[in-house]
Amino acid sequence: MRLLLLLLPLVALVRGDDYCFAQDTSRLQTRQFSSKTAYQIVKGSDIDRQYLVPGCEPKKMWIFHRHGTRLPKKSMINNAARAAELRDLIVNNYKVAKTKPDTDALCSTDLLALQMWRWNASITPDQEEYLTSQGYDDLRGTAKLYQRYYPGVLPKEYNDTYYQFRHTDTQRTRESFRAFTEGLFGTVNAAHPVEIPKEDLLLRPYDYCQSYKDLNYKGEGSEYEKYHKASLWTNTLKDISTRLGFQYTLEEEDIKLMYDMCRYEQAWQVDRSSAWCTAFLPEQVSVFEYAEDLKYYWGSGYGFPETGRLNCRLVQDLLTHLSNPVSPHVVAHFGHSTGLLTLLTALGMRKDDIPLRADNSDSMSSRRWKSSLIDPFAGNFVAVKYDCPAELDREKVVFFLNQDAVQLDWCSVGLCKWSDVLEKYKTISEADCGDYYCRTGGAPSLGSGLPGLLATALAAILVYLMH
Repeated sequence: MRLLLLLLPLVALVRGDDYCFAQDTSRLQTRQFSSKTAYQIVKGSDIDRQYLVPGCEPKKMWIFHRHGTRLPKKSMINNAARAAELRDLIVNNYKVAKTKPDTDALCSTDLLALQMWRWNASITPDQEEYLTSQGYDDLRGTAKLYQRYYPGVLPKEYNDTYYQFRHTDTQRTRESFRAFTEGLFGTVNAAHPVEIPKEDLLLRPYDYCQSYKDLNYKGEGSEYEKYHKASLWTNTLKDISTRLGFQYTLEEEDIKLMYDMCRYEQAWQVDRSSAWCTAFLPEQVSVFEYAEDLKYYWGSGYGFPETGRLNCRLVQDLLTHLSNPVSPHVVAHFGHSTGLLTLLTALGMRKDDIPLRADNSDSMSSRRWKSSLIDPFAGNFVAVKYDCPAELDREKVVFFLNQDAVQLDWCSVGLCKWSDVLEKYKTISEADCGDYYCRTGGAPSLGSGLPGLLATALAAILVYLMH
């Protein structure tokens, strides 16, 4: 796919045409918008053949769900006027100043789309980061999909012992929880979440670890900062400016604003395209995607070893609930991008053999750590526990990431022995998370490692017997 994206402009030149977003029916670059990628564009398509495990019955499910598509931060909403100014400058460049470039120019259809663009004035700063209607549909849709494949695990009748829900203290995760439960139980339902603690160490551990906050993942000397100083980056900004008819290189903030407008508007309405996406050639989007991947790799991924410890409590939560034979049978958490990425890091998933660096983007085109594919809006990690009575190791599990079974080298085509899972994550399961998750300490865990897990399991059994 990467090669196709790089060849598109060359093919256009051979035809004597420039790349035209309006005429590109595949628009593969819309799959490369990092954490602002629309879920519907990148979700897995093989779950039909991956969910069914012959001779096994699904019994339990554990879910971590990133919130759905949201509105941008206040700073971007306030910059809508600047986007309108840039639109007018581009149109003026083409129609008045006549500074249209000789190659890689906007086609007339793309220019017209940009000229017609208007910001949605109903989006105001007080709504920053709110869940959008598309985001609501994202979560309602994933609930319906998993329920269709696992009707025995996800019954349509809500039971507060069988189901356990939890979300962070934000509008976007709260509404994501509501959308998900509406997908499971219908519009009118009694589903309610677990009370949010004052310090949410389970779903937002990164808020309480100073050493994590101090990691230099995009400051002076970081790989992210080096990439932004490299010729590939500066030439890309220059080429984009030229494509838009400017005789000088635009400020990086202006180009980022146009790019963010493209990404957000595409995610808000997946069946339509944003006029701002016309500003960028496919290979330029690839350059931006790698910059985002560097940021997330070093900020929430494998760049620093400390990050792998951060989600200690969430991994223990997964292991605890799936080990217990009693309720709750379904646990669903609704959180954020950092939570999802640090969870995958703690579990050792989507790890590349070579670290992502500023100087190796060309050789990392097939990297596993692609935030566009692992962390889109509404990204979700789902663990399904199976009982296989005819097997010697009768307990199995399949891990899904965005509706696609995770392939691990210590599992068989996505199907893992539960005993292997417990052994693989033994260090985390036996850790005291209060001491383990953050180098500077942190709040004490509810229980110390395996004894804590056993205590939690015993408590769950007692609760079950009381019902």
